[in-house]
Amino acid sequence: MKALVYHGPGKKSWEEKPNPTLLQATDAIVRIYKTTICGTDLHILKGDVPEVTDGRILGHEGIGTIEEVGSAVTTFKKGDRVLISCISSCGKCDYCRKGMYSHCDQGGWILGHLIDGTQAEYVRIPFADTSLYPIPEQADDDAIVMLSDILPTGFECGVLNGQVKPGDTVVIVGAGPIGLAVLLTAQFYAPATIIMIDVDDNRLLAAKAFGATHTINSQEKDAVKEVFSLTENRGADVAVEAVGIPATFELCAAIIAPGGRIANVGVHGKSVELHLETLWSRNITITTRLVDTVTTPMLMKTILSHKLDGTKLITHHFALSDILKAYDTFEHAAREKALKVILTSK
Repeated sequence: MKALVYHGPGKKSWEEKPNPTLLQATDAIVRIYKTTICGTDLHILKGDVPEVTDGRILGHEGIGTIEEVGSAVTTFKKGDRVLISCISSCGKCDYCRKGMYSHCDQGGWILGHLIDGTQAEYVRIPFADTSLYPIPEQADDDAIVMLSDILPTGFECGVLNGQVKPGDTVVIVGAGPIGLAVLLTAQFYAPATIIMIDVDDNRLLAAKAFGATHTINSQEKDAVKEVFSLTENRGADVAVEAVGIPATFELCAAIIAPGGRIANVGVHGKSVELHLETLWSRNITITTRLVDTVTTPMLMKTILSHKLDGTKLITHHFALSDILKAYDTFEHAAREKALKVILTSK
């Protein structure tokens, strides 16, 4: 089969790899129909995730058709159309029983990280019964791909951890796909104000179209002053970090109101200064999280009922065999006006 293979920081290739085989009775082999590229894949290529080794097939999102199941798989059979969760869950360990699937003793985020991932023609899915979801007939396939990672990540790590409430002022730092996923799902809770901060005017225009009440280009204006000007000098009730670099986390800390919540979503590859000398007395809550995907079934229902439109996040379509071109587009998002890209296999 063909697959996108990582060969160290800055190095990747579309090459021939052996087809995956069942290794455990709980495995399934899925033929990929649609997949996508995540900002986390770019962090891997920058060297921010050193656990990813040379030769690893990247990718942790997608939908497909089951080709083969292990003898212990009871929920799925050959021919079933399935959503692949970015998080693999055994469903039995202490962390899984707490709903912290991201810290599963044998799973968690392993696809495209510790085991081969979904940017390939076929993928092996461990713990198939608890790591796959059936796709309803009426579903829009492109929208469903957004449920592999981006929508549950934005919702769980940004909105739920940030405890967004009706009437809140929410500031989202980073208008990339994950920040926009936070924006879309934050509106479930009717915040009064949603301010989006980024350096890309095209993404800020998308944020405005998706429901942001205000946008700030932080290259053109002082974002801290702008936030305080828009909030009667109070700051943000919720600040969501959706980039993963020191400057954006520090910006969140600078704009948070007393009693506010800072929800980190971004993947950080460098240390960040925490200015407790200015935060210690302000009743600030700081949260971190790796997505658990516990909300995937609920988000599936919101998509099927047209309360949430995942296709808004998609700007480009490619054949899976054109994945190197798709990466170039995604890596140069400002130039290409790109958000999420969909890769479709024949």
